[in-house]
Amino acid sequence: MQKYQMWPYIALILCSLIPCQILVARSLQPIENGALSVGKISSDVPFVSVGVHNIGKIALTVSNQGHFGTGFITGVADPLTGGPAPSCIYPYPGHLNYLFSGAFWIGAVVGRDTLVSVGADGWSYTKELWPDALPRGRIIHRSTSNSGDTDAVSQQDYIAIYADTLTNTSNVEPDGFDNRPHIPLGIEITQRSFAWSYTYAEDFVLFDYSIKYIGEKKLNKVYMGFYVDADVTSAPGGAEGYADDISGFKQSIPSPQGCNFIDTVNIAWVADNDGKQTTSDPCPFTESGSLTSITGIHVIRTPSDSLKYSFNWWISNGSASEDFGPRKKATAEDPFRDFGGFLGTPEGDRNKYYMMRHEEFDYDQLFTAVYAVDNGQDGWLGGLSSGSAADFADGYDTRYLLSFGPFDMKPGEVLPISFAYVAGEHFHTRCGNMSSLFDAKNPWDYYNHLSFQDLGLNATWASWIYDNPGYCTDTSDTTTRDCGKYRICVLESTLVIDTTTDSTCLNPNDTCIDTSVVYKRADTIWYQGDGIPDFRGAAPPPAPKLRVTPRVNKYNQGELEIRWNGLKSETKKDVFSRVQDFEGYRVYQSLTPKAADFVILSSFDKDDYNKYIWNSSRSAYELLDIPYTLASLKTLYGTNFSPLGYPRDNPFYWRDSLFYFMAQDWNQSDLGDTNLIHKVYPDAPRPPTIWNWNLDSARAHPEDSALTPDGKYFRYFEYRYNIKHLLPSQIYYVSVTAFDYGDPKTGLPALESSPSLNKVAEYPQNQTGLVESGRLKVIVYPNPYRNDRNYGNQEGGNFEGRNQADAGADRSHRIHFANLPHKCKIKIFSLDGDLIRELDHNMTKDSPGSMHHQWDMITRNTQLVVSGIYYYTVESEYGNQIGKLVIIM
Repeated sequence: MQKYQMWPYIALILCSLIPCQILVARSLQPIENGALSVGKISSDVPFVSVGVHNIGKIALTVSNQGHFGTGFITGVADPLTGGPAPSCIYPYPGHLNYLFSGAFWIGAVVGRDTLVSVGADGWSYTKELWPDALPRGRIIHRSTSNSGDTDAVSQQDYIAIYADTLTNTSNVEPDGFDNRPHIPLGIEITQRSFAWSYTYAEDFVLFDYSIKYIGEKKLNKVYMGFYVDADVTSAPGGAEGYADDISGFKQSIPSPQGCNFIDTVNIAWVADNDGKQTTSDPCPFTESGSLTSITGIHVIRTPSDSLKYSFNWWISNGSASEDFGPRKKATAEDPFRDFGGFLGTPEGDRNKYYMMRHEEFDYDQLFTAVYAVDNGQDGWLGGLSSGSAADFADGYDTRYLLSFGPFDMKPGEVLPISFAYVAGEHFHTRCGNMSSLFDAKNPWDYYNHLSFQDLGLNATWASWIYDNPGYCTDTSDTTTRDCGKYRICVLESTLVIDTTTDSTCLNPNDTCIDTSVVYKRADTIWYQGDGIPDFRGAAPPPAPKLRVTPRVNKYNQGELEIRWNGLKSETKKDVFSRVQDFEGYRVYQSLTPKAADFVILSSFDKDDYNKYIWNSSRSAYELLDIPYTLASLKTLYGTNFSPLGYPRDNPFYWRDSLFYFMAQDWNQSDLGDTNLIHKVYPDAPRPPTIWNWNLDSARAHPEDSALTPDGKYFRYFEYRYNIKHLLPSQIYYVSVTAFDYGDPKTGLPALESSPSLNKVAEYPQNQTGLVESGRLKVIVYPNPYRNDRNYGNQEGGNFEGRNQADAGADRSHRIHFANLPHKCKIKIFSLDGDLIRELDHNMTKDSPGSMHHQWDMITRNTQLVVSGIYYYTVESEYGNQIGKLVIIM
């Protein structure tokens, strides 16, 4: 049966009987902040809109209707590209789609009735969660990349509010199975979704729901669930996209922290059965065209730790013989519930609620022919023919529901739910495994060649961001605080056997063996937080604040001196490893403020090395430790030891261990060369730890000369970099980033702050202090101004057009005034003495750009200036200057 072929006809029939609006046919109206609205907006129409998470490797569309993906909101455009919004593209950018749609379900007992509200039904196309009209219905967008978004959690936040209280049949279809209109529970949901671009967080979108009961009577036995229909495909729309999906539940994986630990991940998952769009696609897999990844739901927080879970998958079909889902056999305590002759699809409120509260955990779809044929196995209902069971097991049009409960809700009560929609790569490890290894009656060989490791690692990171392991959110009581759960990993040990005769033995004639383990090295590894949400990811060291001093040398060449103090960058501890993981700095320069346009001028990083240790049980080298300094390696292995003398092809043998070394970064550690990043005070000692980096402590010990002459900074952390041979007429954007060395225990790569975070825009001209003390002459450029010179490009000097993309041709012209005092008035006159324009220049002394001002060549009458000879005056407390400029338009 064609997928979802029923709903358009149902909608048309309803619309022939009552006035209604078919949302999928509405036109698109853009709104701000990267979201789109569906339909014309009026005071009584829900403002349906979407936001697109696309900052990481997973691109996912979210809505304000309780569903994500685009399966239930067709025709939506991506606000960034103008093309179709991605349902769930992974990896992004690309064309491999891993989701038709997912939706939130919630049900409860209300009096003697059973009610369920859904973001989407999935089969009858029922949608019962709707936003308000404007303005409350608008999706809010925030980002930590925007300095003004102080409430932002991630680099891409979307916040939506919706409820189940709308009953207008123009929007909410009646329950055709139970033959009644939608009856609201009285639920309002605030949905927040977060995404990051960092390597460790780019494979998931984190959701946080606040579910508020706005009704008047108590809700009993509330259950919630997440419904997912994937339709994994590289060509959306065809039967190949939904007819070969497989689904299941993964409880645990080997821990990414190593030491043979096992991590509980609890992921409901779905994937393509063989990694190919069609069975005729050739091998091997290709990176851009093969469906080798996997996606799933990972529940992170629920209202209670003692809830009961259910995992159910099913195959929806209009024919009862093809509609199937695992079901337990009836018992006296649990009689069988018939879904109207169907085994799989739970239509109607009562059947949906039954499935959520039934506490049934289905076997993985691959094992259908093991449990569902003949009389069934292990309490599962049988009766499937071998052919149908094998057909279902090797991939079909599958959905799943992960649900949990029960709990009660009082009026006004708010319950939290957090989950991640997670993707993972390399689920299919070898092309052709389905055809060569899969046996429906014994699928273990095929199953064991599937890899859940990347999916599990990404789910673990989602949990860690939600609640940072070992981080004490409540620091009010340091004696009783609980910072989470940890494990002890013994990396190296020696077993000591002591043979003695001891009267305490059960048999005095026996030789008692006392064994003890002497630990050479053991690490405490935190793997769970304190239960208080953090929503905080690992981040690079904080970028230093820059002090940029411009000047013009005797050859009329511009120079910029960049100074910074690295105290915070070098002493801040990493969120996850809880160590100071600073590695180095990089200096960048750009002609525009765009992060992609910055280029590296210089770099400094510590002289340190990674040690890769051979693990014979895995037949692989492993990176277990943070980088070793050269001094520490010489202490361990001798004063003449050179780590780069032992690369991978020439490993180092030491006390039955085998390892090799690689430089952590470039090991550009020379801080004495003044042409590179260098120390301002090379002989300054590191401040004593007991001072705790407190300036007052340093001021109390002036004999140590720990502070700079102005007393504002520790001398030890003062750095400088000089940029020379610059054009004084050009504005330059400079930045200094800080980066770390990552965390080998968690697989976290090195992170670097963005050049756009602390960039400073400055002209390499004389500072206002020098201008004012030296009474320097004002400079005007370009003079003469010629409109045919194309000043907006490199040949024309880049004097105009930058950062003015939205300006029209008449508003992009610029004449520059340099060598200005920090406070002055600039006036432009015609030859007849008419005032053309007055410019008020008022800036902090010696601040960036304080010696410079631009005129847009617009008169005080808001018209573009015409060709001619003009005079200008500059009036300030330091004197007045007059000059002439020529404009040829």
